Amino acid sequence: MADVLSQNEIDNLLKQLSSGELDVEDIEETPSVKVKEYDFSRPAKFSKEHLRTLEIIFEHFGRLLSSNLPAYFRKNVQVEVMNSEAVIYSEFSNALSNPVLLGIVNMSPLQGNIIMEIATNIGYAIIDRMLGGFGEPLDKMRDFSEIELSVLERIFNIIIDLLREPWKNVIEITPYLERIETNSQFAQIISPSEMIAVVTININIGGVEGLMNVCLPYITLEDIMDKLNTKYWFSTMQAKDEQSYSEFIETVINKALIPISAELGTSTIMVMDFINLQVGDIIKLNKKVEDELDVYVGNIVKFKALPGSSEKKYAVKVTEIIREEE
Repeated sequence: MADVLSQNEIDNLLKQLSSGELDVEDIEETPSVKVKEYDFSRPAKFSKEHLRTLEIIFEHFGRLLSSNLPAYFRKNVQVEVMNSEAVIYSEFSNALSNPVLLGIVNMSPLQGNIIMEIATNIGYAIIDRMLGGFGEPLDKMRDFSEIELSVLERIFNIIIDLLREPWKNVIEITPYLERIETNSQFAQIISPSEMIAVVTININIGGVEGLMNVCLPYITLEDIMDKLNTKYWFSTMQAKDEQSYSEFIETVINKALIPISAELGTSTIMVMDFINLQVGDIIKLNKKVEDELDVYVGNIVKFKALPGSSEKKYAVKVTEIIREEE
């Protein structure tokens, strides 16, 4: 803080100025203070730290998409977070074309909704792939039919369900799809002047490339803004040791469906005999009644068993476990 002049010092200074002993230009000017401009129409509600944390969350989300979507599309899926920025909602909505593919997502228990915009070429490629095609986009854009929207709704639900895990370190959410809009005018979830964070994600599905934009309004994230920093995010991450990771893999594998079959025996007959088979005919197999059967998991023999019945249904009783593939 600058020194305060006494009355005598002030009088002497005025006397020197009036007599010419002191020139005003010789007095060192007080350095001007730089004023930082503040745009009230675009308040800075999202800091760089907030945007970086959102990028980390959606990078995790992208890894989940890359590992889960190929199971549905039977094609390689590559996902990469491009960037994040803070804009007003009108800038985001004005940049949307028609038709557009917007998923309105409820982020319960957070207030309000977020928007997931998927490029229309990606949407058409998904529809083509899910309906048995090669996953190619249309040459000319058109409106989505009701059947196509039903197919896309299923994919949206799969994508939205994957949001739970990346947000777990910040807040436990139960997101769900409220509706799909193909006209941007019907997706006014907030005031045009409200601030939003937009995370842009690049998606490549079997060579078809497009963008997914995730619109996150400030009013939706307002209650958890203090948690959207990397320090808090990393501090709440649970360390997963090798044992817990193995348990997670085991849980996932336990839910997998696998075919299992028991082989009574084999036989070789002529085509003519096969054509003339009648009810009551006997086919001689290469095994006896008391012999153990081979039980296949997929195309691998994993068990030996004896034939029988259970509750009026054919069954086998496992007698041996084969540890090595044969």
